[in-house]
Amino acid sequence: MLVKTYGSAVYGVEAITITIEVNVNNQGQPNVFIVGLPDSAVKESIQRVESAIKSNKYYMPRTKLTINLAPADIKKTGSAFDLPIAIGTLGATDQIPNPEKLGEYVIMGELSLDGTVRPIKGALPIAIQARKEKFKGLIVPVQNAREAAMVNNLDVFGVAHINDIINFFKDEQSLQPTVVNTREEFSFAQSDFEIDFCDVKGQENIKRALEIAAAGGHNAILIGPPGAGKTMLAKRLPTILPPLTLQEALETTKIHSVAGKLPENATLISKRPYRSPHHTISDVALVGGGGSPQPGEISLAHNGVLFLDELPEFKRTVLEVMRQPMEERKVTISRAKVALDFPASFMLIASMNPCPCGYFNHPERNCTCPPGTVQKYLNKISGPLLDRIDLHVEVTPVAFNELSSTQKFEKSESIRARVIQAREIQAERYKNNEGVYANAQMSSKMLKEICIIDAAAQNLLKTAMEKLNLSARAYDRILKVSRTVADLGGSSDIKSEHLAEAIQYRSLDREGWAG
Repeated sequence: MLVKTYGSAVYGVEAITITIEVNVNNQGQPNVFIVGLPDSAVKESIQRVESAIKSNKYYMPRTKLTINLAPADIKKTGSAFDLPIAIGTLGATDQIPNPEKLGEYVIMGELSLDGTVRPIKGALPIAIQARKEKFKGLIVPVQNAREAAMVNNLDVFGVAHINDIINFFKDEQSLQPTVVNTREEFSFAQSDFEIDFCDVKGQENIKRALEIAAAGGHNAILIGPPGAGKTMLAKRLPTILPPLTLQEALETTKIHSVAGKLPENATLISKRPYRSPHHTISDVALVGGGGSPQPGEISLAHNGVLFLDELPEFKRTVLEVMRQPMEERKVTISRAKVALDFPASFMLIASMNPCPCGYFNHPERNCTCPPGTVQKYLNKISGPLLDRIDLHVEVTPVAFNELSSTQKFEKSESIRARVIQAREIQAERYKNNEGVYANAQMSSKMLKEICIIDAAAQNLLKTAMEKLNLSARAYDRILKVSRTVADLGGSSDIKSEHLAEAIQYRSLDREGWAG
C-alpha cells in the first residue's frame, strides 16, 4: 500500500515542501530502501523509527519497504524527517485509519527510541511555507509549537510523543491547536531591557556619537585604552535603536530559527539582535556556509548590531569577507548545485585599542610600544573596510569625580525617542528609494541631491580637509553623518555646526594620527 505524508526541508531561510512516499510491498526480499538523496542522518532514521514503533506496541513491516523523499534531486538533511516517515509507515500498514488524511498536514519531528518527539530547526519558515501551500495544519514537536504558531491562518499542533500524533489521526479532537497572540507578546517585550544608558557615568560625547550612529544607521568604531567603557557602551546601543517592526521581527526570527538559536517555546524575537563574536572566529562562522549552509554571525545580527571587540585582533581574511555583505546587505553562499542568500543588514560597531599596549594618546599613562608599532597595528585594518565605517570615535577614560558622581544621567528611552524621530524623517525622505531607509545607505548620486551645503559650510569642510589632512574617502562620510546630525536637530538644511560635529568623527583619517 502506498501512503503519502508531507514534510519540509529548509534551504537558506526558506522552506521547500517534501513529499514522503511510503510503499509497503509484499513481493520481493524483505528490505528497507530510503531514496531521494538522503544524507546519513536521514538514512539512519529507519533505526529510530523502528524502535519508536515497536516500543509503543505497533509493528514494523517485515516486507519490502520503500521510502521516497520527493523531489528526488534535492538533498535531504537532518533528523526531522523521522516523524513523517514513521507516520507514513503506520499509515501504509493500516495501523492508522483513514491514511488519506495524512496528506492534509505537514509533519516534522525527530524521534527518540521510545517515541518521544525531539525539537527541530526552522519551524517558522516551515510554517510559512505550509500556510502558503494551503495545508490544513502543521504538526511539530511541542517545543517548536509556539514558534510555528506565530503564523496566522494555520493550525499548529505540538506533540510530545508519537502516540499523540497517532491518537490525533484517530480522533482530531485529541489535540488543540497552539494559539499565540503575536502582536501582544511582541509589543510587551520591545522595551524590556536589562541595561540602560543611564548606567553609564560620564562619556557624554561617546553617547552622542552612538546616538548619531543609531539615528542614521551608521557603522562606528570606538578607539580607546582598556577599561574606558567601549564594550559597555556598545552593549547598550540596541536600547536606543528604533523598535523592530513586525516584518523585521519575522525576518530575524526566521534566521535564528534556521540556525537553531531560538530557545524552547520561543515566539517572535522582539528586540534587535546583538552579536559579539570572539576574534578567533573563522570566515565561515562569521559570514555563513558549511557543508549544509547555515547563517553566520553577520546574518544572526540582521536588523541589529554586530560588535567586533578588538578589531585588529581578527584575522584579516575574516574582516575582508565582510566587505561585500556590508555593501549589499546580504551574503550569498554558492555551492555546485545551489546558491543561497542570507540577509545581513546590520550595524557594525567595532572597538580597538590605539596600540598593542593600549595607552597611545592616553592623558596619564605613557605608551610603551616601540616606534612604528602603532602604525603597524592600525594597518591590520584594511582601507576598504575602514572606508565602510562612518564614525571614528575616540574614547577617553572616565575621571574619578564622574565615576563617584550621584548625578542621574539620561535614560535610553529619551535617546531612543530622538532616534525614532530622526528615522521617521529619513523614512519620509527615502520613501521612493527601494531598499534605502537610513542616511548611511545613500548612494553617491543621492548624496549630491540630498546633502547640499551652503558656501560657509563648504569653506568649513574645505578648511578641515586641508588642515587635518583628511583623506578623500572622508568627504562622503562627513556629509552623510552631518545629514544625520541635522535630522536629529530637526533641521531641513545642513548647517556649519552640523558639519563641524561630523568632522570630529574622522580620527583615523587624519594624516599622522598614529604619530
